[in-house]
Amino acid sequence: MKTKREFRFFSILEYEEEQAYLRAMHQSGWKLLRVSGLCLYSFEACEPEDVVYQLDYNKDGLAHKAEYVQMFADCGWEYLQDYVGYSYFRKPARDMHGEEEIFCDDASRLEMMKRVFTARVLPLVVLCSFLFVPQFFLCLFTFHDYAAAVLWGVLIALYSSLFIRFFLQYRRYLRRSGG
Repeated sequence: MKTKREFRFFSILEYEEEQAYLRAMHQSGWKLLRVSGLCLYSFEACEPEDVVYQLDYNKDGLAHKAEYVQMFADCGWEYLQDYVGYSYFRKPARDMHGEEEIFCDDASRLEMMKRVFTARVLPLVVLCSFLFVPQFFLCLFTFHDYAAAVLWGVLIALYSSLFIRFFLQYRRYLRRSGG
C-alpha cells in the first residue's frame, strides 16, 4: 500500500477549502485515510476518481453517533472520522444527484455556522477580549515592554482577522438563506 502524508492548515472557517483540497487529492489518485495530530493528512494511493468530501460540525450528532452516521449512510455518504469537532464524509460524484451536499439548504449550513460560532469562535472572542487585550495594554503602558506589546498586538490582529472573516462568511450565508 502506497501512502503519503501532507501538512495542511485550514482554519475553522475554511471547511469549504478543505473539502475542495480533499476532492482534488482524490481526483489525483490520493484518497484520505485520516487527519491527525496538527493538521497532518494521511492519504492512500487509489485510482483517480471524482469523490466529493463534506464536513459537518455537530457535537449533538456525536452524542448520538450511531444514528448520526447512519443518517448520512442512508444518503450514500461514507463516514470517515471526526477531527477537532468536524465529521468527515465522502461520496463518489457519480452517485450524487446534482449539486448534492450534506446540507440540504443554506439554512442548514447557517445552523452549522451557528454551532461553530458557539463552540469555537465565541470562546476565542472571550479569550482575546479578556486575556490578549489587557496584556497588550499592560505591556504597552505599565511595563513599557514594547516588544511584548507588539507580540500581543500581532495576536490581537490575527484573531481579529479570523473573527471578521467568520462574521463575513456567516453574513453571506445569512443573506443566501433569506434571514
